Amino acid sequence: EMDLTKDQKYAERMARLRKLHQMRNEAKTQNHKEVIEEDSRKKLPSNWETRKKRADYIVAEEAAREVAATQNLDYDRLKLLEVTASDAERLERKKRKTNMDRGFSNFESQTARQYNRLVKSLGPKHLEKYNKQRIEQENADFIEPYATTIQMRKDNPDAIDNMVKDLDAQIEKRKKYSRRRTHNDDADVDFINERNSKFNRKLERYYGEHTAEIKQNLERGTAI
Repeated sequence: EMDLTKDQKYAERMARLRKLHQMRNEAKTQNHKEVIEEDSRKKLPSNWETRKKRADYIVAEEAAREVAATQNLDYDRLKLLEVTASDAERLERKKRKTNMDRGFSNFESQTARQYNRLVKSLGPKHLEKYNKQRIEQENADFIEPYATTIQMRKDNPDAIDNMVKDLDAQIEKRKKYSRRRTHNDDADVDFINERNSKFNRKLERYYGEHTAEIKQNLERGTAI
């Protein structure tokens, strides 16, 4: 009976030893796998995780848009219906915070802003041509200092047409600007302060067309 007990203890110890060996091998395999993954992550760009999340979001959105198109549904409208009022207000605050453009401050800065915007719209091809013409003009001024720019230069008809198109686009864009809205004393008072007034206008902009009938029923007193 004592020998049998020794055999049982020996078998139990060997089983525990085999289990420890198995756990050690699994740990080595897992560590090796994690080392390879970490080395692969180090070789990726620093913003890889953000780019991957953005790519996954775009793929999921495109798939949802295709599903909505097969069902003859407006995906943008469905997406807006899932946005709560608090989320809309939070996104609006975030836009105002990230928008560093403070608008008009003075005519000097306004002119500089417009100049930079027009230069950006030219593109690299036009900028190369401009730099080439500027160098030629500087050389010409050095050779003939008393000659004027108008006498020595002829504008390209295509450049004149592009300038006219840009001016027309600026005029059309200026027409779309709306004036500052004045306060309407006859409008319904449905707010308690200025912040609540802005919030109500935002709700009306997002959900007004969906709640118009409910609002009319409440005003008439016929709502169920």
